[in-house]
Amino acid sequence: MSKLQLRIGLIVVFLGLSFYFLYPTYEWYSLPQHERDQREKLKDSILSKILNLGLDLRGGVHLILELDADKVEKGINVADALDRAIEIIRNRVDQFGVSEPLIAKQGEKWIVVQLPGIKDPERAKDLIGKTALLEFRLVDDSTALGEITEKLQQKNAKMAEIDKYPEILKLLPKDRLILPGKEDRFYVVKSSPELTGATLVDAKVQLGGEFGYPHVSLTFNNDGAKIFARVTEAYVEKNLAIVLDGVVQSAPVIRSRIPDGKAIIEGNFTMEDAKLLATVLRAGALPAPVRIIEERTVGPTLGEDSIKSSIVAGLTGVLLVIIFMVVYYKSEGLIADFAMLLNLVFLLGVMAYFRFTLTLPGIAGMILTLGMAVDANVLILERVREELRAGKSPRLSIDAGYQKAFVTILDSNLTTVIAAVFLFQFGTGPVKGFAVTLIIGLAISIFTAVFVTKTIYDFLFQEHIIEEIKF
Repeated sequence: MSKLQLRIGLIVVFLGLSFYFLYPTYEWYSLPQHERDQREKLKDSILSKILNLGLDLRGGVHLILELDADKVEKGINVADALDRAIEIIRNRVDQFGVSEPLIAKQGEKWIVVQLPGIKDPERAKDLIGKTALLEFRLVDDSTALGEITEKLQQKNAKMAEIDKYPEILKLLPKDRLILPGKEDRFYVVKSSPELTGATLVDAKVQLGGEFGYPHVSLTFNNDGAKIFARVTEAYVEKNLAIVLDGVVQSAPVIRSRIPDGKAIIEGNFTMEDAKLLATVLRAGALPAPVRIIEERTVGPTLGEDSIKSSIVAGLTGVLLVIIFMVVYYKSEGLIADFAMLLNLVFLLGVMAYFRFTLTLPGIAGMILTLGMAVDANVLILERVREELRAGKSPRLSIDAGYQKAFVTILDSNLTTVIAAVFLFQFGTGPVKGFAVTLIIGLAISIFTAVFVTKTIYDFLFQEHIIEEIKF
């Protein structure tokens, strides 16, 4: 096999691999939206093979969360707490069924969360922002709550304002605190919990009770079950408050000892609320509360408009370039156009193989890459034109043109790569995406603009398909 055949074979193999890696993406985006939504919920295996769309193209929620470092438990490093929070949020998002989320650390106490395809941002914020600190606290059945309520009513104040009245706060027994309930009432409970969610092993939604409402069923591990059995045995006929993130969900009366380590949380939940609560409980409690400091929501319609605008802009630009190259460089311009289109196929194939997420800045990087690819062929063809004017034959002019233009092409691409490396190093998400797309695209553009087009010329001259070059 000759060197030319090997080069042609290499190009064909790359082309075949690109189409192979791109086919699942084509198949996926050919499906109707409702079928894609259904397959996403089922976590179809094709999802691991497609080129994903970023938040700006698909729509979704972008959040930046700040960990409350002041409330991290003593003895735990803030950096460790942040890593733990990221893992817990990732578990929650995975269990919620969001595909291709981005959850990453930013700075010393920030977490970036991107959830493509989310159509209910409020539910997403509930899922991520809930601390999910589950506690079981004994309810104080003394007259303290009644006395405090009466004193506050005399001052025409509400229970939430009790901190403004230290003289009334003194009525609260030691080792007790007041917590709000879910249904507009307050409870006096022990300040130290009898049991926490640390020993929880499972939480799931069940239907039950008199009216068949959904509730969350809890199961503790052996240690938790022993503690729960001891507590329920010691406080029969007492109320045990189930507290989630400082709010009493319910305070059922303990009728007898519960030895099996199982409990339920009731609270007039809707099915969706119960599922959300079970999800966050299974994933575990955050090491400290998180606060949303930045929120951006991109609607799916805006994403579709961005895709349509990008396609129109890209096709218009490519078409104009193709027409210009054919008009100005004739058949040689057509070869350059072919290399440019090949560049696009190779670039998309590589992005699909590495499962890149395509964003608007990424598309900008692709378009810039195509421009650089055409620019390389313009340099080559102008050098060939000079060689022809110097009286060389077409075959020698092609060889000399490629040889003399290569250093210039390499220099120009190398300087762009250096700029892209700095963008990647110091930029944030979308800028990094642009930089990566640009670097890969430039490497491919050298391959298509130099290697592929030179191979085409060598083949055409060898087979005597062309004998001369006319610009």
